[in-house]
Amino acid sequence: MLKSFNEFILSLVCFQLELNGSLRCSELNLENTVLTRKRKKKMKCFQYFKERTNKTREQRSAPNLKYESKSDISSEAERVTKSSSSANSERIIKSTGSTTSPFSSVTELYEEKAQNLRDFSFSELAKATNNFSKLLKIGEGGFGSIYKGTLKPVDGKDDDSCVVAIKKLNRDGFQGHKQWVTEVQLLGVVEHPNLVKLIGYCAVDGERGIQRLLVYEFMQNKSLEDHLFNRACPALSWERRLQIVLGAAQGLAYLHEELEVQVIFRDFKASNVLLDENFKPKLSDFGLAREGPTGEHTHVSTTVMGTYGYAAPDYIETGHLTAKSDVWSFGIVLYEILTGRRSLDMNRPRSEQKLLVWVKQYPANSRKFRMIMDPRLENQYSLSAAGAIAKLADSCLVKSAKDRPKMSEVVETFKQIIYASNELTSTDKNFEPAEDGPVEEKPVKQMEASESAKRRMAHLAKLSEHIGGVGRRRFMKMQRQR
Repeated sequence: MLKSFNEFILSLVCFQLELNGSLRCSELNLENTVLTRKRKKKMKCFQYFKERTNKTREQRSAPNLKYESKSDISSEAERVTKSSSSANSERIIKSTGSTTSPFSSVTELYEEKAQNLRDFSFSELAKATNNFSKLLKIGEGGFGSIYKGTLKPVDGKDDDSCVVAIKKLNRDGFQGHKQWVTEVQLLGVVEHPNLVKLIGYCAVDGERGIQRLLVYEFMQNKSLEDHLFNRACPALSWERRLQIVLGAAQGLAYLHEELEVQVIFRDFKASNVLLDENFKPKLSDFGLAREGPTGEHTHVSTTVMGTYGYAAPDYIETGHLTAKSDVWSFGIVLYEILTGRRSLDMNRPRSEQKLLVWVKQYPANSRKFRMIMDPRLENQYSLSAAGAIAKLADSCLVKSAKDRPKMSEVVETFKQIIYASNELTSTDKNFEPAEDGPVEEKPVKQMEASESAKRRMAHLAKLSEHIGGVGRRRFMKMQRQR
């Protein structure tokens, strides 16, 4: 009996040992499976970073831009949102009727139509700037410094030396390289009198890191920002301000509607409007520019970038980028032209720090509108034309992006405003009597002035209706109040 009991206990112990062993084996098998899966996943991650590293090295190693994908113009985080289930990848150029562009990206356009850009050596540009001397630094931005340089021809004759502007991008981070690529690709294919000309570039990868430089035509009179806000620069006359704004508008219209691929500037502001020796405006700094939506797409979704105070609120809130985002920025600059004030100025009283908030107190159809005008103009401007410009700015600054005008419409409206302003200026000069003039001529001159004023009032009233500012009756009332 005892023997049978002992045998039973022994059998139970053996069974327990076998059970534990099988469980341990199962645990070991499960652990090996998990480790195998982790190892495979880890190897896959390494392979991803290896491919990404190789891709990055390839992108940074050569100035040849054919390898750059569309993601270098439209960020990897960007995506095009469709407004319809059917998407057309080809852009329809509305300004030329129904012409269909064969290019779907700026990269393709660059590969097909790139101008002959010069490939500079780093030593050549270092010599042109006296080794990037601080004395030759003429500007500095978030992604690099700009130097004034002198390039000598190959034969060494000083008579043929060329003064240029050289932008040297910061070497830290991949973002600077992407902006460099964007500028080379865009400025390599565009050709317009109101866009700055890119002469060449430099791309060097060495032991000390990458070097990315751009060489532009030199703009002698700095930027619109300098002449509006820097008291050390001479004030711009009313006529010159109008011509500068018109040229800038034409440059934006070209990017939006005349290229095979739509380009959105994304950082339009006074500091990016450069002035040549004749004060002809040219848009510059295309590092943040992006391709616009194509086909049936309504916008491009992207990380919000630009300058606070100029970026459209709808773009800031949603990240939806369209050409109308540039139109908003243009409206801000219009008010800067009128007032001589920055869009944001924290040095002013609290109620005047934000330009748009301040100008709302002085609408264009009110008698106190003239209070916003830049005092540096010294009253040498057309108040009627200024009011029309303010209304045009208001149309650019409406909350709904789709209700803002296209830049081509802005250009046409602004041309009419300039025409009316020139007519007003010329007639005012003609009928202003001299102090020692005969008394009997005064009634004649007053009659001429009255007839001319009526014609101008009618023209500007019609123009006001066109831009949707105020109705004809209110506009005429405003003129009579003057």
